[in-house]
Amino acid sequence: MQLLRYLILSSVIISCSRSKDSSKEEPKPIQVALTTSMGSIVLELSDKTPLHRDNFVKLVNDGMYDSIIFHRVLQGFVVQAGEFDSLRLANMDSSMIEGLDYRVTAEFDTTLFHKRGALGAARDGNPQRASSSIQFYIVQAGPQPDSMIVKGEKRINGWLRQHYATQAPENKMWLDSINYALESEDYALFGSIYDTLAKIAEGFEDFEQYKIPEYQKEIYRTTGGTPHLDQNYTVFGEVVAGMNVVDSIAAVPVGDGGIPIDQVMILNATIEGK
Repeated sequence: MQLLRYLILSSVIISCSRSKDSSKEEPKPIQVALTTSMGSIVLELSDKTPLHRDNFVKLVNDGMYDSIIFHRVLQGFVVQAGEFDSLRLANMDSSMIEGLDYRVTAEFDTTLFHKRGALGAARDGNPQRASSSIQFYIVQAGPQPDSMIVKGEKRINGWLRQHYATQAPENKMWLDSINYALESEDYALFGSIYDTLAKIAEGFEDFEQYKIPEYQKEIYRTTGGTPHLDQNYTVFGEVVAGMNVVDSIAAVPVGDGGIPIDQVMILNATIEGK
């Protein structure tokens, strides 16, 4: 009888313990509210890209996104902010801008893709595909036909082919030349080297071809996005509220380079719940 009571009591304790453990909630993803001159956008940052997440949070807390413009607006593609010239327009201290002269290591995850509303990190043509310290974009593109998805997959693999060809030991000279051109800001030289590498890479096959998963293709067909950017630009979050505001920003009249004729501002950026 005592043994039976002990077994029953033990099972109750174990059951309560499991119940208590299962009641523990996972930490919620960090959300950032962008208050713009056209309304509010809420971004949710992915825990699968901790380097980008933590960098973005630091910049928000430091006020680096306050009073800057969307400097590139391309309807049917993206809206983009964080260019250095736009930071100067915001009368940001030059030492603060100089402190942004770094890149964030690329973080690619096959479950994070360029669906409509995706938050991505802009970058230059550096061979490591590392992201800009501060420039980001939000994908605004709508539904894509199968022909564009197929074309996007080809572009993904074209860029991947060139990336892996650049990393190949026999092409180290070209890799060093690209890095030199970027560091010296010699963009004419960079363009020349890039074109040469593109030709060298045409016959390079020592990499695994990327295939867009079928469930992602369906999202591109029905919801939208920019499939050709996948696995070459880091996606580190998504819009969870205010996509209508993104659409409104994308619809403003623009001049050369997608610069809005009338400025669209990020008035401030804050961490939700703080």
